[in-house]
Amino acid sequence: MTEVEWGRLPAQALRALADDNAVVILPIASIEQHGPHLPVMTDTRLGSEIAVRAARKAFDRRKAVVTPVVWSGLSEHHMAFGGTLTVSHATFRAIIADLIAALTRQGFRDVLISNSHGGNMLAMQNILDELALESDATLVGTTYVTEAGSTYCDVLDDQDGIMHACEGETSMMMVCEPELVDRRDLGALNTAVSAAPSFLKAGQASYRWRPLTHVTGNGVIGFPEKANEEKGEALLERGAMAIADLIADPQTWAQPLDQRGAGTHGIPFRKDSI
Repeated sequence: MTEVEWGRLPAQALRALADDNAVVILPIASIEQHGPHLPVMTDTRLGSEIAVRAARKAFDRRKAVVTPVVWSGLSEHHMAFGGTLTVSHATFRAIIADLIAALTRQGFRDVLISNSHGGNMLAMQNILDELALESDATLVGTTYVTEAGSTYCDVLDDQDGIMHACEGETSMMMVCEPELVDRRDLGALNTAVSAAPSFLKAGQASYRWRPLTHVTGNGVIGFPEKANEEKGEALLERGAMAIADLIADPQTWAQPLDQRGAGTHGIPFRKDSI
């Protein structure tokens, strides 16, 4: 089996991957409560699993290597339940910026930030908007839950997608860390998902911060009772394939176009403005 984990490779192998223009997958996640039945490392463990599987699936089409997971994410929503570690937006940005800089100094030019925690999504996009203007690399941010999208629908019984400590995440953890899943009374943990889409919304399309206690009393959103290993393996494979396809698609890493002409109304464009 091809070794794709950065931490398991010697330095010369990583230098060779940089010379081969390999994609670096930089997983970002969290350490936060996942209900009474899952460990707090759930997002970190699943993010690592998805990234490693994706790199192996993509390797014959586009070489890829996976760094260790950045577990220190944005989890303020979960603090009230305990067991959660969170950092500030400034710290989160600094960690990602410094790691991308370290990768580009070693010659890597295509970096995929692979996220496995919903609370990181908006910050990830904002950070990449800023870093893209100054980085020597092409930077792409993805979240496996949204990239896999509709492929999850026919796997899950009562959810359209992955929620939190739910049927989906519980199923995947049954595959990845079965001894850490408390299966004694999953039915008692079921929590309706109807309020989840409006968790952070106000009005028709406005944002309003709320802690997760606003929509759940036990830290779960979804139906862990419906979880099983078969679903977990299917979800992991579909998530990994979605990321692998993203990596292998040349359009993911294509340089931006400049469709401007010489200028308009007789005034030339500044060619260094993008």
